[in-house]
Amino acid sequence: MKLIVGLGNPGKEYEYTFHNMGFLALDTLADKMGKSIKKAECQALTCTFSRNNEKIIFAKPLTYMNLSGQAVKSLMAKYGVKAEDLLVIYDDIDLDRFTVRARAFGSAGTHNGMKSIVQCLGTDRFKRIRIGIGRENVYNLADYVLSEVKAEDKATFQKTFEEIATPIESYLKHDDFDKLMRDLNTKKEVIA
Repeated sequence: MKLIVGLGNPGKEYEYTFHNMGFLALDTLADKMGKSIKKAECQALTCTFSRNNEKIIFAKPLTYMNLSGQAVKSLMAKYGVKAEDLLVIYDDIDLDRFTVRARAFGSAGTHNGMKSIVQCLGTDRFKRIRIGIGRENVYNLADYVLSEVKAEDKATFQKTFEEIATPIESYLKHDDFDKLMRDLNTKKEVIA
């Protein structure tokens, strides 16, 4: 069983903000796989399906970013998901814009959604994919991550989401996270 969580904030006003990179990337993956993330459960929108006789759950927490751990913990308890079978996709201000990095575990860094998940689960031993949003002259972190992505950057972010979808699909099929890390961590930033 695998739980793939995209982090973001629910609501139209947050739809294409930097903090919603996880939602947007997961929606792109779901669309590519012909899935729709719309079942409400455990303070999240989910989609559950089987692949290679393994249950896969896609989830977008509806708790708002800073409380993401509540939804993740509830889903893990409901479905019996182990921490090593959790993959979280989220924005990272400390990575250059359009850069993607995958890690098997690690600290939450400055990301409040990840801090919430680590705190609620009591461990940082779960997989993650970070999507770089850059730190261009940021004076107020909250205002920046909740700001609308500029129109000229939307297409490049969408291309980034599409490029990470294939390695994630391969991971779901072959259960080889080391390959996913090699595929994503050796890529340079996406050029529009």
